[in-house]
Amino acid sequence: MKSATNLPAEFRGKLIVSCQALDGSPFRNPESIARFAQAAVKGGAAGIRANGTDDIRAIRQVVKVPIIGIWKAQQDDGKILITPTFEGAQKLVEAGAALVAIDCTVRGQRYGALARLRRVKNELGVPVLADIATVEEAVQAASAGADAVLSTMRGYTAETQDVRAFEPSFISQLIRAVEVPVIAEGRIQTPAQLGAALQAGAYAAIVGTAITRPDMISRKFAAAAQSWQHAHDPKRVFVGIDMGGTRTKFGLVSNQGELLYHASTLTPWDEGRDALLMHLKQTASACLREAEARGVAPEAIGVATAGWVDPKAGRIVFATDNLPGWTGANPGAHLHQALGLPVAVENDANALAVGEKYYGAAQAESDFVCITLGTGVGGGCYVGGRLNRGRHFFANALGHIPIDPAGPRCTCGLRGCLEVFANARALLRYAEGKFASAEDVIAAANAEDPGARCAIVKLANYLAIGCATLVQLLDPDMLILAGGLAQNNPLLFSSLREGLAQRTTTWEQRRLRIAASTLGYSAGVLGAAAVAAAGLAGNPGD
Repeated sequence: MKSATNLPAEFRGKLIVSCQALDGSPFRNPESIARFAQAAVKGGAAGIRANGTDDIRAIRQVVKVPIIGIWKAQQDDGKILITPTFEGAQKLVEAGAALVAIDCTVRGQRYGALARLRRVKNELGVPVLADIATVEEAVQAASAGADAVLSTMRGYTAETQDVRAFEPSFISQLIRAVEVPVIAEGRIQTPAQLGAALQAGAYAAIVGTAITRPDMISRKFAAAAQSWQHAHDPKRVFVGIDMGGTRTKFGLVSNQGELLYHASTLTPWDEGRDALLMHLKQTASACLREAEARGVAPEAIGVATAGWVDPKAGRIVFATDNLPGWTGANPGAHLHQALGLPVAVENDANALAVGEKYYGAAQAESDFVCITLGTGVGGGCYVGGRLNRGRHFFANALGHIPIDPAGPRCTCGLRGCLEVFANARALLRYAEGKFASAEDVIAAANAEDPGARCAIVKLANYLAIGCATLVQLLDPDMLILAGGLAQNNPLLFSSLREGLAQRTTTWEQRRLRIAASTLGYSAGVLGAAAVAAAGLAGNPGD
């Protein structure tokens, strides 16, 4: 923080509260404003910013802290200007203001702000603060003699109208640009933002609306309640598409996770990008036709797909040869252009995690891992209540944790990944080709077939090696298994639990729960629908 010989020492590192009320507010009277100021000081405010002589005079009678005075007056261009005349500043000081703030933006300077700043400082003998919106304005105001610059007008001028939130980085820029103290003001809504302002070097921070505008505060809470009601409206419907390496499952899902309609079809996995995009379009169109027949109107489409996904762009960042040519495809843009609805695209295992969080076994959990076991092996996890994607969207690649560098080549191009040891093909391999499908192996194991049981135990041991890495790294509360290999397969769960107990430190203290997905055969469809719902709500990571 800069030295500040002309500013009240009690401002340093403290909160200043702006006590103002809009015209038409029940609090638009000096007595109410004075009570706001009194409450703010009682709560720890080191100073008050107030508008007009009547309010300042009323505040001065009930608090002793310094008051920053302003006078808002409409000008000939039809807009309000802060302290536009010397005479107005003089009246503020006479009413009890210890400091005066002046609009020194480009517009304020057109009305003589810099000359007025010098005169107020020289003739009234009080510190003058410059309300600015840009670094250039701050430099000009400081050169004119401002005792401090305030970021008050950032986002409220023609030059900065695109700024919609408080910017600690702007405070840092001001600190580097001027020698006078910088006071942060404007769009500070939370204690964390105030802390960020001081951390950036602000001498003090001014907060107004977030503290002293009950109508606006109430409006935010009311909007949050309304948003919650809409988000949980059971009448809302979403399209969910789960495009796997073998089959594509799809359906209509209510906002409560009820599967209104579902079907499946073969995935043209080996026919290239264009065929896959056409396949998704046809699948989504079938869902929309079914929705029309049922008299419902889906709000959005969710797509869960193999591969790593940039959810903001709806683009496949990378896909293995389970879906050749899928890398670089943009199913989000393709479906939106073709069908006109919002489209959310997510990695299939991440989508499963969102589905479990919205509708399934993890609704009350903040730290859990979902593992999909089928044609491939995928992972999705929540850490601290947020979906973990990683900086480049490559997180949760459980299937590609290396198990044996000399092992078989994986579809990702590397050797010995967990996926080649723990997918459906691996299970058939461990069963020595005696069964036609993974489902047959599981059924035989449940019927006490020794070969089938050995095959499942072997797969579970490899899975435990990979999961032990996750457990040691993330310390989750819960592992949720989904996919064809996890269905009706109790031996897999008991063997995995035993394998993890042997490979994980402090196993008993962790109390890790291992459970099957509660979403069943259509878990991917429900997960895709949950991704669509989360995307519409603006919470893709919830």
